This record gives sequence, structure tokens and C-alpha cells, in this order.
Amino acid sequence: MDLQSIITNLPYMIVTLAIAFTAHEYAHAYAAYKFGDMTAKNQGRLTLNPLVHIDPIGAIFIILFGFGWAKPVPVNRFFFKNPRMNGIIVSIVGPLSNLALAVLAVFVVFLIQQFGIGLMVPDFMFKFFTIFININVLLFVFNLLPFPPLDGYRIIEDLVKPDFRAKMTQYEQYGVLIFLILVITPLGQYTIDPILLELVPSIVQALYSMILY
Repeated sequence: MDLQSIITNLPYMIVTLAIAFTAHEYAHAYAAYKFGDMTAKNQGRLTLNPLVHIDPIGAIFIILFGFGWAKPVPVNRFFFKNPRMNGIIVSIVGPLSNLALAVLAVFVVFLIQQFGIGLMVPDFMFKFFTIFININVLLFVFNLLPFPPLDGYRIIEDLVKPDFRAKMTQYEQYGVLIFLILVITPLGQYTIDPILLELVPSIVQALYSMILY
């Protein structure tokens, strides 16, 4: 977006990111807690307070560059009875929480239209829902990319055999560097950007089609 669009949409984006990041990190913390890991709870992360989860720099990045991050929830797989399966669930519930928020927002728009109260709802609310839906779908897709430290990478770690996981851990720092290069250099236009530009609108359209039509 250009600077004017960013300024105009900033209030909607701030509210959206506060909700989206909070739901995402809370989902990680809650799942880990249910599987026996008290780490996040003991550090005060098992909460819906946005101030605990939001990383200001990560929020600024997603507003300016289309990608960003929250404060990652600490997870200790040592406490899991089934580390691989529990680890997959803990990783995937974060992105799924964002998809669920997008679905909920589309359903709210459906209810507004279905019951004919659209004239009673200010225009800015529809603008908010549009931004809310798109950002949450963006976070869903982005976090499932197979790069460290994203959730998609953590899921792959738990899917592969332990010996291969050890090798992944050994070279993870280089994976993080490659990922950063892809997202902050023009190389992203040929790698990550096409994935996001293809999948995000398609998923948003699919949600509207399933619920609104």
C-alpha cells in the first residue's frame, strides 16, 4: 500500500493486528498448556491481553511490508506425552485461529446482509471487516510457509524422522537467514510474494463464496 492508504487504514489495521496476534499466540499457549507444558502460562502468556503478545516492531513490519510477527510463545516439548503429535497441534492452532477469525468475520458480514440491516451499519465497519478478513487470511497462509521460525517449519520438524529433525535444527540458523533475505529483498517478488498473492485472495474469495452466496 502507498503511504496515504497506510495512514487511512491504520486504525483498522491496529485493531485487526491486536486481535489477530493475540488469538494466534493465545492458541499456541493454550494448546501447549492442555498438553502439559506450563511454560507459557508461567510466563503470563496464557492470556487474551494484546499488550502481552504484540511485538511493536513486528506489527510495524506487517503494516509497511505485508509481513510481521508477534512475541513468540515459549513451548517446551519435553512436557508433551506425545512430542511429535502434540507439537504439530500446538504449531498449527496458531494459523488456524487466524483462519477462524476470518471465517467469523465473513459470517458477521453475511448476517448483516442476510437480515437487511446493512443501512444501519456505518460504511467504515465494512471497510474494517474487509481489512480484518484479508489480514487474518494473510497471517494464516504466511505462518504456514516452510521457513524457520514460522509455524509451517515447526510442523515439518515434527513430521520428519528424529534424525532428519536433528539436521534441520543444526542448519536452522541458515534457514532463518534465507527467509529474511527472501522477505526483505526483491527476491521475495519471485518466491514468497507470488504464493501470498495467489493464495490469500483465493482463500478470501472462497470464504465469501461459501458463506455469502
